[in-house]
Amino acid sequence: MELLRVVFREYRGSFIGVMLLSLASAGLGIGIIAFINQRLIAASAEALSALPAFLGLLALLLGVSLAAQLALTTLGHHFVHRLRGRLIKRILDTDIERLEALGSASLLASLASDVRNVTIAFVRLPELVQGVVLSLTAIGYLGYLSGPMLAVTGAWIAGTLLVGWLLVSRVYAHLRAVREAEDRLQQDYEAVIEGRKELALNRHRARRLYHEAYDRDARLYRHHVIRADTFHLGANNWANIMMLGAIGVVFYLANGLGWANTAVAATYSLTLLFLRTPLIQAVGALPTLLSAQVAFEKLESLALAERREGFDAREPDAEWQTLELRDVTFRYPDGGATPGFTVGPINLTLQRGEQVFLIGGNGSGKSTLARLLTGLYRPQGGEIRLDGVAVTASQWTAYRQRFASVFTDFHLFDRLLGPEGNAADPELLDAWLDRLGMREKLAFVDQRVTSTRLSQGQRKRLALLLAVCEQRQILLLDEWAADQDPQFRRVFYRDLLPALRAQGLTVFAISHDDSYFGHADRLLEMREGRLVELTGAQREKAGRDALARLT
Repeated sequence: MELLRVVFREYRGSFIGVMLLSLASAGLGIGIIAFINQRLIAASAEALSALPAFLGLLALLLGVSLAAQLALTTLGHHFVHRLRGRLIKRILDTDIERLEALGSASLLASLASDVRNVTIAFVRLPELVQGVVLSLTAIGYLGYLSGPMLAVTGAWIAGTLLVGWLLVSRVYAHLRAVREAEDRLQQDYEAVIEGRKELALNRHRARRLYHEAYDRDARLYRHHVIRADTFHLGANNWANIMMLGAIGVVFYLANGLGWANTAVAATYSLTLLFLRTPLIQAVGALPTLLSAQVAFEKLESLALAERREGFDAREPDAEWQTLELRDVTFRYPDGGATPGFTVGPINLTLQRGEQVFLIGGNGSGKSTLARLLTGLYRPQGGEIRLDGVAVTASQWTAYRQRFASVFTDFHLFDRLLGPEGNAADPELLDAWLDRLGMREKLAFVDQRVTSTRLSQGQRKRLALLLAVCEQRQILLLDEWAADQDPQFRRVFYRDLLPALRAQGLTVFAISHDDSYFGHADRLLEMREGRLVELTGAQREKAGRDALARLT
């Protein structure tokens, strides 16, 4: 099983130590049975004098068994902690286009469900390990007592395990279906939570979402989880009953066929009774390990970037003058949200300190160009050049550090950061609180924003404040003014843009505010994935009526 192989590879010394403790625990358990047979049953006259040694063995078994289980559980939790951290880091290191192809529902399901299932498996793993080790040790002891009886009881137990495995294999099949259903349920949960306003206004949509999406997926989940539990319980009960049956077989072989005396039969039965509980626990723990294997396979299927040490967050050299996109192309995969749509070839040169506006209709490629410009998407053709030098794969992370942004689908963080991840400049923060009209709206504790009740326009102002405090070289704004009231929209174009220029920022803004196109140094337009610059009469026409041009 790949999961256990990974644990062994990464924690070899600890894993071997845990196995040795488990072997010691199993050996002590069988030793106690042998002690009972030799000192408490076969030599009954010495039973009283053997009692202290018996109690000492029991105390030793308790200590060793507990140590083995705790060691394995601790090892498991260390592995899960490392797995969770590695998964988060791999997501942080994965390119945006891959994350967008996976979707947030799939990633959240993996972070929640898959990691949880691996955790549960390691909690139950001591039962499985000790059950297997005890079974193997007990078989050796039973062979020592009577080889012929072991052959028969061994065949009986093997048949029991074979049928149990067939039942458990059905559990595995249903657990895979359960995991797929969890992905779909996660998408339903997102639709219910993120679409709560629309669903409250349109109860027909709410009804259809409930019955045609959620209820269907929930029923499918229920179907497979009940089937998985059914086969699991069947395997448990089968193992329980057949182990009791094995005791009957032992006494039949001993008393009915004369294969052994009563003392050996009693010891056989005692060993089987001792083995019954850990064996049933092992069968019960196996589905959780299978579920963890399904989860582990699901995590691997995400095809995230390999984990890299550190974050390569060094601030790039600020002394640049030109940024050039030369014959840059990008094509969405056929199975994506915009199947087969191609952007480019794009040829664009930005001069340091410029304020450039980009217009274009829905689906024209504006947001894709913004992602290409900022390095969130890697060009599939062409190259990006800084001062005439092409950005290489090893420089990609550093290139992205030149940008701060407020996209339309921005996430609002609550902590202010300045250059190099340090605290924001207090004077800069103070000045921009006034410029954005947010001094009375925001409260800070150690530069952490504690205000939560903000309108969408105010949220965008806070996002811009966060971006400005980072003091990056280039600021990308995607329809930033769209959610501002007319008065503050005027403030943005007439006051904030000059302030950004004075601060030395290059601004690349997606905008449809034709009344303010005159504030741009240059005006660009995207049409069906192609970029052109509007100059002269074309720019004047766009400035008079951008909507007519876009349609």
